[in-house]
Amino acid sequence: MDLFKIGSNIASMQALNSLYKLNSKLSVHQERLSTGKRVNSAQDDTAAFSVAKNVETTKQGHERALQNIKNAQSILNVIEAGQHKQLELLQEMKNKLSPLIPSTETFDVGTPGVSGLTNPDQNQSILDSISLLRQEIVDIANQMTFNGKSIASGSGATSTFRVGSGTASSDTFAVTSTVISSTSSISIASVSVAASMTDITTLQTLIDATLNRITNTGSAIERLKHKEDMIRSQIETNEAVRSNYEDADFAKEQMELMKVQILQQTATAALAQANSAPQSVLSLFR
Repeated sequence: MDLFKIGSNIASMQALNSLYKLNSKLSVHQERLSTGKRVNSAQDDTAAFSVAKNVETTKQGHERALQNIKNAQSILNVIEAGQHKQLELLQEMKNKLSPLIPSTETFDVGTPGVSGLTNPDQNQSILDSISLLRQEIVDIANQMTFNGKSIASGSGATSTFRVGSGTASSDTFAVTSTVISSTSSISIASVSVAASMTDITTLQTLIDATLNRITNTGSAIERLKHKEDMIRSQIETNEAVRSNYEDADFAKEQMELMKVQILQQTATAALAQANSAPQSVLSLFR
């Protein structure tokens, strides 16, 4: 470099270009530290940006599926609670009816067909109570709704939930829930002065059926718990992949920022020196 040529200050131009590059790098590291991301746009790293966004989209789908699973669990919990209550009332009906069944040993031989432990008025009171319990069982079925929609019925109501982020059959989960929904399903033949043994058999059959329904609902809830565990694992894995491609290493970025700041200061000093160098030509005119 010839110091006695002033038409172009090459040293100054080189120092200025270096300063521009350093300022650009400084801006990049500051952006990464302020956002926490190594890749903030496609121009930073095209491949990493594409992979990170695809993985993030998949993760968001899993998060939506996780919320759906929680909603499904809430619905099935409502159904199970209703089925449990119906079972409780059926058992209570059976217990109330049992004293009315004629025993082998009667204490009141003047009242045909009655055990003798209760009189006709008491029998009628018990039967009236049983009738009210029948209606309560139906009321429970009518109250089994979620967000204004019936979730269980006598013929079986099917609820379908999306429990995955895709469109495969395994991404949906269907549950059919059945409850006692009409008084006609609980046939009681007993009258005030006599109780029918058939009613005990009928109630026991309904109890067994309700127990089976509760078991099915419980199995569905258990399956949803397994699906929830799997979805949580997938969310964690996708987040790890996204972080590997997109997130900034703060220790590294801070180190690089300090290095660039030092270089920026030296480049500024070099630019100042390069700008002042041509002034040495003036010494030739003294």
